[in-house]
Amino acid sequence: MSDATPPVPPILSDKHHESPSAFTPESLLREARRQKGADTVAVPKVCLLDPDGDIVRQLRADGHAQRHQGWVCYHTDMWVFDLGGHEIGVVGCAVGAPFAVLVAEEMFASGCELLLSVTSSGQITPQGAPPYFILIDQAWRDEGTSYHYLPPSYWSAAPEGLLSRLDSAFENGPRVLTGATWTTDAPFRETEAAIAAARSRGILAVEMEAAALYAFAKARDRDVICLAHVTNQMGTIEGDFEKGEANGTADALAVVSRIIARLC
Repeated sequence: MSDATPPVPPILSDKHHESPSAFTPESLLREARRQKGADTVAVPKVCLLDPDGDIVRQLRADGHAQRHQGWVCYHTDMWVFDLGGHEIGVVGCAVGAPFAVLVAEEMFASGCELLLSVTSSGQITPQGAPPYFILIDQAWRDEGTSYHYLPPSYWSAAPEGLLSRLDSAFENGPRVLTGATWTTDAPFRETEAAIAAARSRGILAVEMEAAALYAFAKARDRDVICLAHVTNQMGTIEGDFEKGEANGTADALAVVSRIIARLC
């Protein structure tokens, strides 16, 4: 074993992006169903990732969500609820790029056709006082998962065909901006120098999933839209991390509902 610095770091070497994976979500789900004695039951066509888990907790507390009995992912539970006449499957607490993409792969393998993610995020370039939302059009790839799906680049972009259909979708509702975020794997390594560099690139907020989810979407030809719920200034002020009424659930679902109305 050598301690020499490799000419290409492992995260960028031997990826073969055009080659199929030997391990697939379909095979994992097949074996999970066998072990659990579960039938094959499709998930709703529209699914939601709720990394903070606040949406799931509020829906359950209000009696508005039922467990999806056919969801066999080893790591999570899926809950099903109605939103404006659309059946939605939501998974909470899948935090960070690797976990979010693992769950996304299994959702699409189980019948999902549109995936939305609403993750809390820290303010980088001030756009007024939090909380507010950002429809993420591109994310700076400062995480590891995206490099398994796409060759190196600075940005991971939202599906253009979906973004164009969301023009003016958020008028007279919760505040939603469109812009770029920085996706990091290490929230406690957001140094002042890194924050300044992100701000110089026009980045509005920092989060932990979008770059990977958009890379997955492009590589696998999936429909994914990511939202950042800007809730904090990274603890730099007292009283930070407040989402609003019911932990921001009503506003988050109002924004999600408008997206679904345009895309479904």
